[in-house]
Amino acid sequence: MSQRYYAGPSPRRSAGTVGVAVTWLLAVAVIALQIAYPLTDDAARGRLATWTVTVFFLATVSHAWVYRGVLWAGAMTLVTAGGGLLVEVAGTRTGLPFGDYAYTDVLGSLTVADVPVAVPLAWTMMAYPSYVAATTLVRSRWLVALVGGWALMAWDLFLDPMMVDLRAWTWAGGQPEVPGVDGIPAQNFAAWFAVGVVMVGLMALLPRLEVSVAQPATLFLWVYASSVMAAAVFFERPGVAVVGGVAMGLVALPFAWRLWDERG
Repeated sequence: MSQRYYAGPSPRRSAGTVGVAVTWLLAVAVIALQIAYPLTDDAARGRLATWTVTVFFLATVSHAWVYRGVLWAGAMTLVTAGGGLLVEVAGTRTGLPFGDYAYTDVLGSLTVADVPVAVPLAWTMMAYPSYVAATTLVRSRWLVALVGGWALMAWDLFLDPMMVDLRAWTWAGGQPEVPGVDGIPAQNFAAWFAVGVVMVGLMALLPRLEVSVAQPATLFLWVYASSVMAAAVFFERPGVAVVGGVAMGLVALPFAWRLWDERG
């Protein structure tokens, strides 16, 4: 008998309707902030990006907490935010694994080891929905790691060009690039995939609980659809819309179909 993932009963439902409502209020706030981003002037976009990441992070962690428990959510945050901070510190100081880049002050002056605090939060905010998509599509822990890592890398095909255009960070030139994604070295995306595989692979070692995934699924699919539209329409990056749309679509479209096929 096929398993249902989208709206199945949760062993953490005892956390109460208030906790569930908070997860959805935060998700709605994320969507509202992301809609506002391309409509905001350049001077305010850095602050708005930081707020969006923070709220998205809270939406992600709150869902993990309410549905999977505080220990699960804490371990996930340690792996994603902690791990993300470690690789970012290594990246900015050594050029490995992502390439030669440096942060500016656009994302705020609050930093850890010269890395804006919003950056490790951003790893968490999408690692968890990517994990949810992967565990919905495949069962093997190795495949979960590969699918989740690919989803994270594909999302960065949208994120990095947008943040480079915002001047949140800068890349050294002269490195091979992905066709259609100008200004970012191909090494960065290879590193995102490798880091994502490890990160989601560690998450896959946590207890695999059957819970409602409606909220992270909504956020994952919203990010996919809105990123394609934003790159094509608002940011004048048609190459990013195509390349990112195809790459992230390899996960997002089967994920959407699985949720539709197994709807309750």
